[in-house]
Amino acid sequence: MSFWSQQRVLVTGGTGFLGGHLVKRLKAMRCEQVAAPPSSEYDLRDHADIVTMYRDTRPTLVIHLAAIVGGIGANRERPGEFFYDNLMMGAQLLHEAWKADIPKFVGIGTVCAYPKFAPVPFKEDDLWNGYPEETNAPYGLAKKMLLVQSQAYRDQYGYNSIFLLPVNLYGPGDNFDPRSSHVIPALIRKCVDAVERGADQIEVWGDGSATREFLYVDDAAEGIMLASERYNSSDPVNLGSGTEISIKDLVDRVAAAVGFKGRIVWDVTKPNGQPRRKLDTRRAEERFAFQAHTSFDRGLPLTVESYLSTRSASENV
Repeated sequence: MSFWSQQRVLVTGGTGFLGGHLVKRLKAMRCEQVAAPPSSEYDLRDHADIVTMYRDTRPTLVIHLAAIVGGIGANRERPGEFFYDNLMMGAQLLHEAWKADIPKFVGIGTVCAYPKFAPVPFKEDDLWNGYPEETNAPYGLAKKMLLVQSQAYRDQYGYNSIFLLPVNLYGPGDNFDPRSSHVIPALIRKCVDAVERGADQIEVWGDGSATREFLYVDDAAEGIMLASERYNSSDPVNLGSGTEISIKDLVDRVAAAVGFKGRIVWDVTKPNGQPRRKLDTRRAEERFAFQAHTSFDRGLPLTVESYLSTRSASENV
């Protein structure tokens, strides 16, 4: 508590999915200040807005969560936007934090930065051993530049910034917009819609053979806070649950959780994305004692329940 009570924390993307959970935790720690301005207030691609934001909030700690993100479809449709916006936000935020003598900067990367065929489980030392999976490479590489910048600024200027690599997140408050959502919220919504329409089948991209690892959003927020408090190195660190599941098994479990009993139709003309994703999470445990606590068996029902309650509430307005 003594560490956090002295911090004026600025969270970019603080009104988003992960940001909302992180801000709630930060406020519970009674920070001197927690600022989470919406994107409408400051354009983080704009240099002048970043300078103004730092001047207005006077942070001692910046946690950079803001990102332009989406699933495979959004990555394929908007690669230029995903590259430019994420690169410009990260590079300018870190540079201006250093210039403003902000004591610490926490950069949040993405599992999409890993090579397409990285050995499983993904170890941080394998980050540069190949090119990322093609459909999300522009996004993954743009975010990975934060790691390069963090290490370069530490080497040249002694600046204290860290770089974390969370795996795919899920949980209450996720983005369920089918145009931009990731796999779990997309599947939940697809199954719920099918149940409500009385449909006897749903269509899913790929062939179900790809695997993914998922981290519950509250666990991710805890990992970020532990690293912010205890970790002071530019070596990248994975944040994950250590549990791998195939997309086929995931679809079956989401369908069961929602109550959809129809047929699953696999559109094999669509890409699977990266063949496998599973992180080696030992570095996070060794360096700042982070371990995920929420099992998928617990987290998935909580996510479904939250979505159904939110959906019901919006329909009754």
